[in-house]
Amino acid sequence: MSNHGLPGMRGTDHIGFTVPDLDEAQEFFVEILGAEPVYTLGAKRSDDDDWMQVQLGVHPRTVIREIRFLRLGNGSNIELFQYDAADDQASVPPSNSDIGGHHLAIYVDDMDAAVDFLRSRGVEVMGEPVLSAGASEGQRWVYFRSPWGMQFELVSFPDGKAYEGTANRLLWHPARPAE
Repeated sequence: MSNHGLPGMRGTDHIGFTVPDLDEAQEFFVEILGAEPVYTLGAKRSDDDDWMQVQLGVHPRTVIREIRFLRLGNGSNIELFQYDAADDQASVPPSNSDIGGHHLAIYVDDMDAAVDFLRSRGVEVMGEPVLSAGASEGQRWVYFRSPWGMQFELVSFPDGKAYEGTANRLLWHPARPAE
């Protein structure tokens, strides 16, 4: 562990996403990505104070319908929220170029098999796998979208990336979580 930065930091515990339909999102994460449902939390609302605004930065009368936690392989846990927003709620996910834009990258052992699987299940794959260059040489990647438009990425580099030959520290690898 580093002696600078956040005291006691160990790594990412979970990544939270707000989705328009929890059942649809859970089905996608389970049936397409292979996540495992772990537990659910019920509704959260604040009818007489500003808890939602103070704690979550949303309108004080916004309601969380439900929260579901899933485990995604050797990677981070996933927290899915469905809100009933008390004010204007964006219904289109941000693109990667927007402030707050994001994507979730999933490591796979076999890029071609993963792309074929996604396409066979009707998932929109954005283009064809790309060969990386420079420090990421050895990696292939391709983006895909969930039914509600959230962007994901498949990455694969079974023989490693170019930077690994000279690096003092390697990026964490989901196929080798203990390293």
